[in-house]
Amino acid sequence: MRIKGIILDWAGTTVDYGCFAPVQVFLDIFEEIDIPLTMEEVRVPMGQLKWDHIQTLLQMPRIEAAFQEKFDRNYTKADIDELHDRFEPKLLAILPQYGKPNPYVVETIQQLKQQGLKIGATTGYTSTMLSIVEKAAKEYGYEPDHSVTPDLVMDKGRPYPYMIYENMKQLGLGHHAQVVKVGDTISDIQEANSAGVWAIGIVKGSSMLGLTEAEVEQLSPEEERQIIADVRKNYMEAGAHGAIEDISQLPRMIEQINERLMNKELPYANPHQ
Repeated sequence: MRIKGIILDWAGTTVDYGCFAPVQVFLDIFEEIDIPLTMEEVRVPMGQLKWDHIQTLLQMPRIEAAFQEKFDRNYTKADIDELHDRFEPKLLAILPQYGKPNPYVVETIQQLKQQGLKIGATTGYTSTMLSIVEKAAKEYGYEPDHSVTPDLVMDKGRPYPYMIYENMKQLGLGHHAQVVKVGDTISDIQEANSAGVWAIGIVKGSSMLGLTEAEVEQLSPEEERQIIADVRKNYMEAGAHGAIEDISQLPRMIEQINERLMNKELPYANPHQ
């Protein structure tokens, strides 16, 4: 048994280094209702369907208390809908700027495709949002074989496994132990664990790291080592089977997983789960 398919996240994993497009819009829409958020708060639910992301933010004790104080009541589903209605057009307006592939993505994915691997993708974006990002990424030479958005699986996005299953169906991937999911958030790892596939976290460019390319380059070697170690630890504690510094390390990681498969190891026997 060997790996036959790789399912990649979009923002923060293959495009939009640092995953800044959605973060900025979440900050903006809450600022508009006079509830300023921190970057750290916004990044906790990253990778979820955007409506779910807003709900998760409103459920956080500090933000929930701020909402109650501001509006003298608890938030409702209608409030989530209204914030989402503000979110979508703002994000759609800036998304064309965020389709540039991250370093090593184009050449690494071409290499993996040449090896006969199928390339799928999942995301927290809707189909409308992703179509903009896909178009921009394609112009740079990055194009997965298939992408699935939450609205194609009845809005059951991460941490549900259904976007991965839909990719497996469309790409003809028969066994979950032959599939690797690569992502840059805890919800990516949860999605992979839910589906019973191999879960790999990516460090540089990730929402977990939350830094621009320039900020990463300015780190001292010691700072960089420490930050990479911290992000890797968070992935492993969430149930990842491994972590890579950047996508250029993915082919080697797949070789290592193939060795684990030869030793009869399966992803859902993961001791972290």
